Amino acid sequence: MKRHHAILLLAAWIAFATAATAAPPAPPPADDPIAQNVFPPELIMKHGGEIGLDAEQRTAIKDAVLQAQTRFLNAQWEAQEETTKLIHLLQARPVDEKAVLSQADRLMDLERLIKKTQLSLLVRLKNLLTPAQQTRLADLRRAGD
Repeated sequence: MKRHHAILLLAAWIAFATAATAAPPAPPPADDPIAQNVFPPELIMKHGGEIGLDAEQRTAIKDAVLQAQTRFLNAQWEAQEETTKLIHLLQARPVDEKAVLSQADRLMDLERLIKKTQLSLLVRLKNLLTPAQQTRLADLRRAGD
């Protein structure tokens, strides 16, 4: 039973670390300057007509999102495998601290890759928008999306 709880805890940890890839983003907190300066794809597409997205921009946005989702999915699957390995290491008696920390590094490297991929996507999307579109989208977001 304890093993089951450990697996669920680590799975939740991975799910939390990668939740941004699946759930629509909440409005950025006022104290998050990074989130305030990028635009999630859902927001861009929701207001595509209002900001004057053209067909070429829509296609580029969809392509960028699909490419990022593929990377996210691959990294999530790898993270699940690495989590299983970490669980096995933690179940040993005694626990090999060096091996656990090495395995944790592999898992955290995947989390870093996921976050870097997410930021790269957001930057790519912002660069697909004109300055006027960015301004209008920021205004729409401030007005409550």
